Amino acid sequence: MQWEIVVGLETHTQLTTRSKIFSGASTAFGAEPNAQACAVDLALPGVLPVMNKEAVRCAIQFGLAVGAKIAPMSVFARKNYFYPDLPKGYQISQFEIPVVQGGRVSFVLGDQVKTVQLTRAHLEEDAGKSLHEDYAGQSGIDLNRAGTPLLEIVTEPDMRSADEAVAYAKALHSLVTWLGICDGNMQEGSFRCDANVSVRPKGQEKFGTRCEIKNLNSFKFLQQAIVYEAQRQIELIEDGGTVVQETRLYDPDKGETRSMRSKEDSQDYRYFPDPDLPPLVIAESWVQEVAKTMPELPSQKQARYEAELGLSAYDAATLTATRAMSDFFEEALSKADKKNAKPLANWLLGEFSAYLNKANLDPSTSPIGPALMAQLIVRLADGTLNNKTAKTVFAALWDQEFTDVDACIKGKGLEQISDTGAVEKIIDEVLAANPGPVAEYRGGKEASFNFLVGQVMRAARGKANPAQVNDMLKAKLQG
Repeated sequence: MQWEIVVGLETHTQLTTRSKIFSGASTAFGAEPNAQACAVDLALPGVLPVMNKEAVRCAIQFGLAVGAKIAPMSVFARKNYFYPDLPKGYQISQFEIPVVQGGRVSFVLGDQVKTVQLTRAHLEEDAGKSLHEDYAGQSGIDLNRAGTPLLEIVTEPDMRSADEAVAYAKALHSLVTWLGICDGNMQEGSFRCDANVSVRPKGQEKFGTRCEIKNLNSFKFLQQAIVYEAQRQIELIEDGGTVVQETRLYDPDKGETRSMRSKEDSQDYRYFPDPDLPPLVIAESWVQEVAKTMPELPSQKQARYEAELGLSAYDAATLTATRAMSDFFEEALSKADKKNAKPLANWLLGEFSAYLNKANLDPSTSPIGPALMAQLIVRLADGTLNNKTAKTVFAALWDQEFTDVDACIKGKGLEQISDTGAVEKIIDEVLAANPGPVAEYRGGKEASFNFLVGQVMRAARGKANPAQVNDMLKAKLQG
């Protein structure tokens, strides 16, 4: 039997507000346990929650970016369940009327453009954290995270593979960090996914029983968890068993999911409107005000790069994968001239990205800034450097041996030889020293030409213009 995987994601996005969603306590990461839990977060008697306006602004920005409806009025509800790190015994969330309704996120997977429909995005508070590692036979409770503002983004069950789910998650991660509403730090829990996974025979319309895998905080774990869980369900059904709706955890050390608890339905949480919070009313004038402050979105930049700069769809999409890379590209291009957009893109996506990945750096923290990169591209364009010598200059700039491209070229003697007479002299010497390969080329052996080009470039210490060498050498051999 052939099986189809069905995946929906719920992503908890921590909003970049300085204070919590219903209190004035700090959201800064890394404080001592319980140092940032105030009376409201601790649910002490008599305290009341007060809505954080900046959290609502973040939700509006996201809704506008995904083409969703911004609810003019939404309601906060109490989601009742008991857990040691939930001080109130309930979580303040949104249920029947969320602040963001609908929307879509598009992304490229292979050579296809995919679109995932969003069900909703709602505001809620985070719970605290249970600590088990440092307490023999006991658990510690850290309530610093309690009350941290989250935007939970829920998809329709539109994805049909782990690859598709990861591509969507990466696109969503890029979008929320691009907007600046989330720092995207997955290790700190700022962006974490719950994956709802089910399987069904291909061609069947009815969905299978789903299991939810909680708190996946890396794209690698998301991929592995979905693949394992889908295979587990398929094998269970094929062996005559039945999938039970439940919540599961992914163990990356063992590479498997395991049962955590039976999965609750919405009625199990006994939702009801929170009597301490009035409905959240968002005026259309505020939505329009937020819309005016929105940055140019990745999809808009991609279209502009293709139309105005002549970049390929792949180059445009890769340059806009993160705001940091896009900002670097645009600043460098402003100093290097638009006609150099393609070579600049090639260098950023090639040599530059390779160095960044090796050093685990972001474009904004690179030792080579946009101005230096622009200088390098200009010297390539005017023939002062070729690709080989440019890589030598790039490496020296990266290691901070020099802080200026021209000074580096002069200091290392790398200026390209473009004088026709000088190049011709080197070619004549190489031809005279290699009669065998010359005869072989003239006898029809094309590979010998590449050997001769290599010898000329070697004699010129890599400083000759390769295109010029090719043309002049060919003319000499055919003359």
